[in-house]
Amino acid sequence: MASRADLSHLLPAARLRQLAHDWLQEDAPSFDYGGYSVGDRQERAVLLCKSPGTLAGFPFFKAVFAEVGCSVEWFQTEGAWAEPITRVAEVRGPAKDLLLGERVALNCVGRCSGIATLAAKACRVAQEAGWRGEVAGTRKTTPGFRLPEKYALLVGGASCHRYDLGSLIMLKDNHVWASGSITQAVQNARRVGGFALKIEVECRSLEEAVEAAECGADIVMLDNFTPEDLHPTANTLKTSFPHVTIEASGGITEDNLAKFVGPSIDVVSLGCLTQSATVVDFSLKLCRDPASKPPVRNFIF
Repeated sequence: MASRADLSHLLPAARLRQLAHDWLQEDAPSFDYGGYSVGDRQERAVLLCKSPGTLAGFPFFKAVFAEVGCSVEWFQTEGAWAEPITRVAEVRGPAKDLLLGERVALNCVGRCSGIATLAAKACRVAQEAGWRGEVAGTRKTTPGFRLPEKYALLVGGASCHRYDLGSLIMLKDNHVWASGSITQAVQNARRVGGFALKIEVECRSLEEAVEAAECGADIVMLDNFTPEDLHPTANTLKTSFPHVTIEASGGITEDNLAKFVGPSIDVVSLGCLTQSATVVDFSLKLCRDPASKPPVRNFIF
């Protein structure tokens, strides 16, 4: 995995600009009355982290303010742990543009930091259990916000899992039912996916898992197994098909994660990393004296 300092290099500049443009257009589709009231005097504002968490979402925060003509200077490193109250960044620009970008940028950094925080906690649980597999997210993301949420998983140390329908062929129960069998579904998918795409099959029993492995699935997901059933099933499957990657999924949380990791499990995926993460609280506060570096008490609250 890339170092924390390099993760922003994953993000195409054009995509960042497009996201920032779309988010700002959603928030200000017509007149900006508040912006009119404050004018375009040059101001600076400080980004404050007000609850504990792993800092994430910096590229999206910066892209939003770049879109409105403001500059950002960072005081902290993405991926670092922050305790309240921490100065994270300083933003400079016209007052109306600082306030135009404020809420959109805060939404990005707060949501991303919440996901990174939960992902980091889950990874820590797995490591403390002595397990060396991958903790992963899922495709259960917020519409229109998948890229930031997948990025936040990486900042927290977790795997993204597949980004979209075209990055991994995953055949779930509905695909199998519509195709008639696991074997037929895998054959159909392999015909068009070719050598470049892996195939994963969601299985609910050892029998289904064996069929998936026998017909060429690269990854077998053991879905909604209890820990008591999961590990014997995974051990049996791994013994017969050592080349198959085994993923455990369904009902796994930070609290019970340690029960699902084991020597025959390669991946555990948790939808809660993006669905249940609590946002980290941030504020962007204008400085009373734009020429100095004031303490927290001199911010406008």
